[in-house]
Amino acid sequence: MEAPKNASGQSHYAMSGGTLIALAADRIVMDKDAILGPVDPQLIEQNRSFPAVSLVNIPRLKPWKEIDHSTVVMIDQAKKSLQQIRQMVKTLLDGKMPQDRIDAIVTRLTSGQITHDYPIFSDEAKKLGLPVSTNMPERVYKLMALCPQPGGKSTSRAG
Repeated sequence: MEAPKNASGQSHYAMSGGTLIALAADRIVMDKDAILGPVDPQLIEQNRSFPAVSLVNIPRLKPWKEIDHSTVVMIDQAKKSLQQIRQMVKTLLDGKMPQDRIDAIVTRLTSGQITHDYPIFSDEAKKLGLPVSTNMPERVYKLMALCPQPGGKSTSRAG
């Protein structure tokens, strides 16, 4: 998937790490074509990335005695990383909105409902209840133009 271009013709996006930074803010200002991303943990083993939420489901698909030791360790780490990220998102949003809204955001961003490379545009972020504005000051576009991101990069790891 090609990264969206903003009004200045540049590609700028904040996927998982950038989303955590955005969640810490009192207000998120996004270009209408900017994207955030899920914060679902990804565990890496031998240069391969595995979604934590998928790892914790392995015991439902396969008996424990058929799961190799390294996968058992990854499942344990996946459970811990999911607990940690859910707590972090709750902490970042605490006091900014009602608890039921926080719970819905935590679920959407960490549960595996959407893939790690899923783009969350401003409309969806607003529907989630995040404090998003698309009123981007022109001076921000000028600043962003000074730091172009490499073009033609995909937000997807597939392929």
